[in-house]
Amino acid sequence: MDWTEVSIEVPAKDVDKAGDIAQMVVPYGIYIEDYRTLEKETWEIANIDLIDEDLLKKDRTKGIVHVYISPEENPLEAVAFLSERYNAVGIEHKIDTKQCRNEDWENNWKAYFKPMKIGERLLIRPLWEENVDSEGRAVLSIEPGLAFGSGTHETTRLCLETLEKYIEPGKTVLDLGCGSGILSVASLLLGAENATGVDIDKLAVKTAKENGEVNGFGEDKLKVIHGNLADKVTGKFDVIVANIVADIIILFTSQVHDYLADDGIFITSGIIDVREKEVTDAFEKYGFEIVARHEKSNWLCFECKKK
Repeated sequence: MDWTEVSIEVPAKDVDKAGDIAQMVVPYGIYIEDYRTLEKETWEIANIDLIDEDLLKKDRTKGIVHVYISPEENPLEAVAFLSERYNAVGIEHKIDTKQCRNEDWENNWKAYFKPMKIGERLLIRPLWEENVDSEGRAVLSIEPGLAFGSGTHETTRLCLETLEKYIEPGKTVLDLGCGSGILSVASLLLGAENATGVDIDKLAVKTAKENGEVNGFGEDKLKVIHGNLADKVTGKFDVIVANIVADIIILFTSQVHDYLADDGIFITSGIIDVREKEVTDAFEKYGFEIVARHEKSNWLCFECKKK
């Protein structure tokens, strides 16, 4: 079945923020057209200065974010949601849609996903990249598939860098909205005793399990649950991480005490800066104190503990 490609044209100065918002609300892989530094990047990447004439004619004042909606989803809902988000942060935008084949976008975004170092101890390797020098880091091999979480987005990087501070042998981890399973698998690679991932998307659950297996973790180490928030979860955890949107974090904050060990840490991200006060008010209301606040490109990550 055909997918729907959603193309969002925005002023070039806003393309990075527009891409961040699109990736959070439509987590099926994206790619961005931004030609402001075309010549410089072409030389740095390929060491050539011969560029196709059609590329040189591209409008440097505009950027285009491409996102993809699966056949099972309603593209009109996604378009409405994206438009609402862009209006909320003041980004002028024009949205078009068209039908496309699955393989068209899969190959487009894979071209831009390369091995990357995260924090001090991790290196993320896409499965199609071979002969990668780990430089002594733990290598997290990943196939994002159609689930959010490849390590490229600021919110995922913030969570990975924060997890590195708290994960040590014997720790248990709960990953809410686990997507590709990247945070769960990273926790295990960093030494966690076990990790439990939860996602409402069946495809994400499948992808997370596969990524666990690729990295050598079976169900004895990585348990992935198809469910809504922590409805099907039992027990308490040393670390709870939720890299999801602000509305869901606010909702889940009222439940965290039931699952977090008394001396545990609650790590949240996926929060755009304009929603900060709503989220911090929820922390205060439900008995959490903020231990640390991190920010990358208008996206926030919080470390919280029980008061």
